[in-house]
Amino acid sequence: MMKRLQRRFPGHRSFRRCLQIAAFSLTLATGYAYANEQAQPAWATRLLADLAQVDQHSKAKIGVYVQDLDTGASASYQAGQRWYLASMVKVPVAVAVLRGVERGQYTLDTTLTLRASDYVDGAGGTNSRPVGAVLSVRYLLEQMIVYSDNTASDMLIDLVGVSEVNALVSSLVPDGIQRITGLGEIRRILYGSLVPRADKLSGQDLILLNRERVDADRLALLARMVDTPRALFQLPTLDAAYKTYYASGLNSGRLDAFGELLGMLAEGQLLTPEYTGFLLRLMEKVATGTHRIKAGLPPDARFAHKTGTQRRRTCDAGLVRVPDASQALQERPDPQGPPGRRVIVVACTRDEPSLAHSELALMQVGAAICRSGLLTKGLTDAPYCHALPAVVRLPADPLR
Repeated sequence: MMKRLQRRFPGHRSFRRCLQIAAFSLTLATGYAYANEQAQPAWATRLLADLAQVDQHSKAKIGVYVQDLDTGASASYQAGQRWYLASMVKVPVAVAVLRGVERGQYTLDTTLTLRASDYVDGAGGTNSRPVGAVLSVRYLLEQMIVYSDNTASDMLIDLVGVSEVNALVSSLVPDGIQRITGLGEIRRILYGSLVPRADKLSGQDLILLNRERVDADRLALLARMVDTPRALFQLPTLDAAYKTYYASGLNSGRLDAFGELLGMLAEGQLLTPEYTGFLLRLMEKVATGTHRIKAGLPPDARFAHKTGTQRRRTCDAGLVRVPDASQALQERPDPQGPPGRRVIVVACTRDEPSLAHSELALMQVGAAICRSGLLTKGLTDAPYCHALPAVVRLPADPLR
């Protein structure tokens, strides 16, 4: 069995950006802006109006950044604020890993050994593997991106080093994204705000805590694990712990900055064509967030994206491609092939405890983009686009 790689790989490949996008020139009192000083595109005018309507009617507060890669025009709705990115940070982790492959430091078929300390609660198949399982970098990348596997993510972060991931992000979008941490560290920081001894929680402890779906039961289990009565906890509730964690700014950033990073990925500025295509194909296979942005896009749109989910926080971001006539005839168009319409979309919600309501807001963001004409050759309110949020509603609870 191969030993787990222990090396760290400092430094990162320098690159020259091919296209400089003009800075935002106008920020309105409602919190939205556009990037073209001389003429706001018609799609942006319509989109910002619809996003304001979504925000007004939604229980979740939204932030949205949209950029047309073909023209450079962009629209921003509260995207300059700091938003919690959740598992969307796994995209720069993947870029850092693939850069190591490009440098020849390991390959996609290099294997890592799963340790007891690697386990983190969450989706994906890695948690079902026993300690000592030998897993390839390729498998871990697929699990991390497609299924948002936290254990796979932390194994890959351990491979390249979290400092390498943060150095990469800082070089690409200076001051745009704050410090990224491992997923297990997030949990230990969160529980540590309740009781300091939580920093000793094992990976299996984190999994057991996550299985308790009622907050009171989870806190009771935590108290037993750390041998500390709940009366001595530093905060009274899990909600208070999450609020403290979000205030730290960890794993947070501006949505326009994250959109800029995705734009560089889509333009082939971060990785070679081979590995740009590899990562975008993984992002097209994402199995999470099926009721988010993708559900509101035109039916022929392809979405290479990554989602993020945590308490009162949901996100979705990626590259939308609407094929031209020739691409529409292909069964599986190359995500890095000749472009049809290419649009970067980044959207997050906050403050809404219901995941269903948060995902509805993100679906309506996709619908607003569809209705704007950006993806439909200027046709607004295309018949296949979803209705405005005043019409779309979750079923009401039956009267008792």
